[in-house]
Amino acid sequence: MDAEAITRCLEGSGLRCTPQRYGVMAFLMAHTGHPTAAEIFAAVNRLDPRSSRATTYNNLRDLVQAGLVREVAVEGRAARFEAKRLRHHHFICDRCGNVEDMKWYDLPRPAAGSLGKRIVRECELIVRGLCAKCAPRRASQNGTLRQARPSAAAHMGKNRMAS
Repeated sequence: MDAEAITRCLEGSGLRCTPQRYGVMAFLMAHTGHPTAAEIFAAVNRLDPRSSRATTYNNLRDLVQAGLVREVAVEGRAARFEAKRLRHHHFICDRCGNVEDMKWYDLPRPAAGSLGKRIVRECELIVRGLCAKCAPRRASQNGTLRQARPSAAAHMGKNRMAS
């Protein structure tokens, strides 16, 4: 995405295109991973030392609220961020905290009666377990080469999804 497109994207979402906000958005558009706010701050600050940590965090909050950036919550670790592009789900490794994109597929919305007065904005799936790098390590730590077994919680989650 070029500079003009990023500017249009920000302004089209009702956000002013400040140099700091542009820097955060440009970094996320160019980055294919899921960086933390601290990593984003460090990268943006290298290009524009006038950008403060607070400004970077405030810009991330504004970009998330505007729907341009997705915040991926990782239990016990720093949140991760990504520019919203194609819809996808996430896999989060319990051991290393790595966040990986998974191909999108539609999820059934909860039955209206189960929501009470809640209004669903979107449904997103986050799968947790051991990534391809960590699964073999767990198996070798157990003295065997077999794949790590899913946790009871993961097993229960599978049963819930199947019903």
